[in-house]
Amino acid sequence: MADDPARARAEYLAQFRTDVEGFVSPEIVDACVGDFRERSPMTGFVYSGFVDPSGGSDAAMTLAIGHKTRTPEKQIVIDVVREIRPPFDPLAVVEDFAALLKTYRISKVLGDHYGGEFVKEPFRRQGIHYEVCKRPKSDLFRDLLPLLNSRHITLPQHNRLIAQVVGLERRVSRAGKDSIAHAPHGQDDLVNAVAGCAAALHKKFYDPSMGCGDDDDPDGSRAWQRYRLWQHIRRYG
Repeated sequence: MADDPARARAEYLAQFRTDVEGFVSPEIVDACVGDFRERSPMTGFVYSGFVDPSGGSDAAMTLAIGHKTRTPEKQIVIDVVREIRPPFDPLAVVEDFAALLKTYRISKVLGDHYGGEFVKEPFRRQGIHYEVCKRPKSDLFRDLLPLLNSRHITLPQHNRLIAQVVGLERRVSRAGKDSIAHAPHGQDDLVNAVAGCAAALHKKFYDPSMGCGDDDDPDGSRAWQRYRLWQHIRRYG
């Protein structure tokens, strides 16, 4: 109930759901906003990044970089977000994003499957390995919700990002399947990058579907076993 009230009420309390519901309240999002607009890279932390690419004519291209703290709660901190609005040259943006990623000691970045090799090759030329996230953005948004509700994520002071998070809507099909996306005429490029970055940090080395397995576990089988064990301990103690 704390992680996802709308879904839990339908699943466990047998309450009917409307076709469209709000994703998260502004008050919850505001409670997750930190006292910074951007944080410089620090020693002793491992950073991850996520890119939501674009062709440069119709949608923004975005990047989010974050890290996980050493506190017992393992707080996820989104240190920096970038949004380049169209029109722009995608190759020039990739060059700028790659330079920023390197300052945070990131050599491998996750990203949306947009464009296939069109995105991978420019990043490769800049010395950054671009790995496609195998999960749809709706799933990334769904996994972001418990982090927001539990305040286990800290967001930067970025008005467009906050507006996009609050503007997400949860739609339910006739079959009862959830789909989370921006409202009509809305945007979700920034929140997609943040949700992907948070998922990579939250499930790094645990969920092979994120494309984040260890080098000595390429198929993710042992990582998946560790992740299932972690889920069991978290749920049952």
